[in-house]
Amino acid sequence: MPKHLLTAALTASLVVFSASSAMADKLSLNAISNYLNGIKTADSPFTQINADGTISTGTISLSRPGRARFDYNPPEKALVMANNGTVVILDRKINGTAETYPLNQTPLSIILAANVNLAQANMVTAHGYDGTATIVTAQDPRNPEYGSIQLKFTDSPTELRQWIITDSGGSQTTVILGGLEKKSLPRSLFNIRDEIDKLN
Repeated sequence: MPKHLLTAALTASLVVFSASSAMADKLSLNAISNYLNGIKTADSPFTQINADGTISTGTISLSRPGRARFDYNPPEKALVMANNGTVVILDRKINGTAETYPLNQTPLSIILAANVNLAQANMVTAHGYDGTATIVTAQDPRNPEYGSIQLKFTDSPTELRQWIITDSGGSQTTVILGGLEKKSLPRSLFNIRDEIDKLN
């Protein structure tokens, strides 16, 4: 075989091999959905990169479906909680101050749903592999104007490592997880009313 044809054949083989390897490593939407549905209660330290470039740290606690809690480390005194279809932002620096939003108007509702099904029509807008992790971008197919969430997963075993929320105004917030650990968490940890009462 002429040298230039041999080189072309080897190059083509490497391209096919690389594509096949990436496809083998990319997690399917069903596998990711099953993983998220398998999370009942878990927590993790996190690092948050805010839209203005500042960095916050803290601990996230999840209790699916529908409940989440973000405890921010000092010097911040913020607490963000989701429960009963509502997201509440509490500023402990200003006693009694609370902002509330419907959970279903935030992209976080996608992973807190009772039944995560990323394979449903028009939910996933991007699904790829960057060489180390599977990256999925999802939105509420009925209300795409609420923003999107980009999720990053590693495999063997499947683990959620990061998400980036893009809100309706285009601002982005990145949350990097330090290691999501499945564990038993008390329901009282997600009681919004108790936390509001503590401020008064």
